Amino acid sequence: MRTTLSINETLLEEAKALSQLKTKKAVVEKALEEFIRKRKARKILDLEGKVELSFGVEELIKQRRKDVPHR
Repeated sequence: MRTTLSINETLLEEAKALSQLKTKKAVVEKALEEFIRKRKARKILDLEGKVELSFGVEELIKQRRKDVPHR
């Protein structure tokens, strides 16, 4: 989708340099992805103490090790 935006050029160039991405489009898309990921993570953290889990930390780690291959 083509969209015209007025973006602070200094911020965009700094983000481009920090991300080492080559295009403005890639920088904006990466920023949106990271924004969404952080907001979703915050929502999960907001559930702390509100959800009762039926397993402990050790069980979680054990299961994660099965799910994620080690190098």
